[in-house]
Amino acid sequence: MPEAQEPSTEPTLDEQIAAYQREYRDLDPQVEQVVSALGRLNRRMNVAYGRQLAELGISNAEWEVLKTLVLAGAPYRMGPSELAKRLGLTPAAMTHRIDRMAGEGLVTRDRDETNRVRVIVELTDEGRAKWLEAMRMATAFEGDLLQDLSGDERGVLGELLIRLLRRVEHAQPDAGGRLTDLEG
Repeated sequence: MPEAQEPSTEPTLDEQIAAYQREYRDLDPQVEQVVSALGRLNRRMNVAYGRQLAELGISNAEWEVLKTLVLAGAPYRMGPSELAKRLGLTPAAMTHRIDRMAGEGLVTRDRDETNRVRVIVELTDEGRAKWLEAMRMATAFEGDLLQDLSGDERGVLGELLIRLLRRVEHAQPDAGGRLTDLEG
């Protein structure tokens, strides 16, 4: 029998917007509704994805490495410094992550045969299988998430979100990394 969850203490979007308007009269409620809904949706989706990854026995940090190697294309290989750069990590943090993942059989780390100084990180069959299963789970979740939207509505929503993303990327070109990248 599943445990009963405590009801959310978070205010509804309407309650939040009303409180904001009470305290800040210049607030545009339409803008706030969009931005707040996107923020809540993002947070809840991240929780759902995190639960799926936990089911597979991998962390979000490991998922990011698997995804980056897959995006590199077959044979799913990359140097640790390039991985670190793409993930916005320090070399030490990347080394720690690779060590852990190699120990779990998700990646291998070997010397480059053409340049013995260079190390190559490569996705293993097990790492690719975890990536594929995570993608299957995410696809089912995402399909369920968007089930109430028609194909046309999905297309329009996608286009609108891409326009917003481009606006943010143009205004904040350095905001693609982690929040810690923006400190100090």
